[in-house]
Amino acid sequence: MGTNDITAFVFAGGGSLGAIEVGMLGELVAAGIKPDLIVGASAGAINGAYFAFSPHSDGAAALAAVWRGIRREHVMPWSWLSMLSALRGRRDHFVDGVALRKLLRTHFEDRRLEDAGVPIHIVATDMDSGNEVVMSDGLAVDAVMASTAIPGVFPPVMVAGRALIDGGVANNTPVSTAVRLGAKRVIVLPAGFACAARRAPRGPIEHAMHALSLLVARQLVIDLERWADQVHIAVVPPLCPLDVSPYDYRQCGTLIDRAAEATRAWLAAGGAAQRGIPGALRPHQH
Repeated sequence: MGTNDITAFVFAGGGSLGAIEVGMLGELVAAGIKPDLIVGASAGAINGAYFAFSPHSDGAAALAAVWRGIRREHVMPWSWLSMLSALRGRRDHFVDGVALRKLLRTHFEDRRLEDAGVPIHIVATDMDSGNEVVMSDGLAVDAVMASTAIPGVFPPVMVAGRALIDGGVANNTPVSTAVRLGAKRVIVLPAGFACAARRAPRGPIEHAMHALSLLVARQLVIDLERWADQVHIAVVPPLCPLDVSPYDYRQCGTLIDRAAEATRAWLAAGGAAQRGIPGALRPHQH
């Protein structure tokens, strides 16, 4: 790659599986790979924004410590009362977002995106049009809240007069956004995908999440094939097999450690300099 090429880190969405990206990030930074810009959607917005304000090895380590301490009640504290209210049509979401906003304010305070050490671009979705919305300035907490507002789970977030929802709806792995922003080299940090799982999904929620995971993986493959001739894209291989729910925050530490080990091996084999689509994104068996 040329010395003037702009490198982008692209952080994908994936709920609790965002912990995987943190393990990848630590190894990329340790290997001396640094981004000129960062793009993140959904859970990837949390990781991207945090690292943009602390773009160094200590920042990556601190982000890992945050994820190791996160539990579901810090993000989406379910209650039977809230679920019953939503099911009866009294409100359009299960979780009010107070806990997540508190968590984000603890780490971002009143920081603004435009003040980050590395340019950060947060992807959300316009609830009315379905269009992708890219936020590059404004309060980090508001932008990340909007990007992580899973429809039906969290309420939409008002930013600049627009009702915004989860960035993963419009562009879960925003490679195309990074290209539009001028990146010539893209390092993709995927959160992980369902594959030929060791057991079949159980119940309606697992079936829905499995289907969504397959959709996200296929969309990423399409984007990689579309942009492969225009920019250098390296995808850090996602963990595979992966049998962890995106709503299960109990295994974040394990996911970080697994991803770090796999990424070290990938880097040692020259993966960052290679192109191509990881086999974990292709239909396969175990």
